[in-house]
Amino acid sequence: MDPVTMIQIKRCHDRPHTDKELEWWIQQYTAGSIPEYQMSAWLMAVCWRGLNDRETATLTRAMVESGERVDWNSTGTCTNDSLMLLVDKHSTGGVGDKISLVLAPLAACLGAHVPMMAGRGLGHTGGTIDKLESIPGYQTCLSVEAFQSQVKNVGCSIVSPNETLCPADRKLYALRDVTATVSSIPLQTASIMSKKIAENPNMLVLDVKYGAASFQSSSADAELLAHSMIATGQANGVQTSAFMTHMDHPIGYAVGNWLEVYECIQLMKTGKGSKDLITLVVVQTAQLVKYSTSFVKWYTRKEETPW
Repeated sequence: MDPVTMIQIKRCHDRPHTDKELEWWIQQYTAGSIPEYQMSAWLMAVCWRGLNDRETATLTRAMVESGERVDWNSTGTCTNDSLMLLVDKHSTGGVGDKISLVLAPLAACLGAHVPMMAGRGLGHTGGTIDKLESIPGYQTCLSVEAFQSQVKNVGCSIVSPNETLCPADRKLYALRDVTATVSSIPLQTASIMSKKIAENPNMLVLDVKYGAASFQSSSADAELLAHSMIATGQANGVQTSAFMTHMDHPIGYAVGNWLEVYECIQLMKTGKGSKDLITLVVVQTAQLVKYSTSFVKWYTRKEETPW
């Protein structure tokens, strides 16, 4: 196999890629053996020709295997008898989308543990990592061990991909942003789900946006993306569900990295904020924690009523 053949297969749509072809492609690109101009050509071919569900799931798995998959059992932080519920949420992105900044600590307060790997801004949308890095001294690039320690001791941690966690996505993410291939549903799926699967959560909730303030302009496109991500998650052993959120306007009152962080801090301090932000945070957090009997056991042990 060689890069030109990989590009020709997808450009001419002769046949689907085999699993071995996709695994080789990502391994070679991550190792630096495939130049960006050839990867760019393949990304554009995928943008036009697409990938089927099997190809998308295999591409995602290959991106996960470019680095480590977090092993919670190896650290003693998660055992079959523990009440540790590992959950995560991911949004496809939109202007003013700051839900994760409130959802992660809220879910942690309800007994869940939230290992969250997030991305930077793409196109006209801001990224969770960019928002967090507007906080002086905040570190988003952590080792796997530090990531696990924060999740165990704090209850949640939001980090960026690095050399050990999804390094393939780290490279592809930036390349897609400058090659006009951000909107491809298979490439969006692989980017999002590789980060989520590498975290190794028990369950995942997706927030698929559509409208003028997001990437998907129509509900039909959002539905296709939701289906693709759910199928990829299930194929890789992660229980996955999705919301579809209409987004023609920014979420909340603020737009801009530090302004959005400040809005979230004030919401968590006072319990007061914009109705749309509060509603989305509460509904999506409830979907996460209701999935497992760990939530019920947590409340039983606390001898509290959840509502």
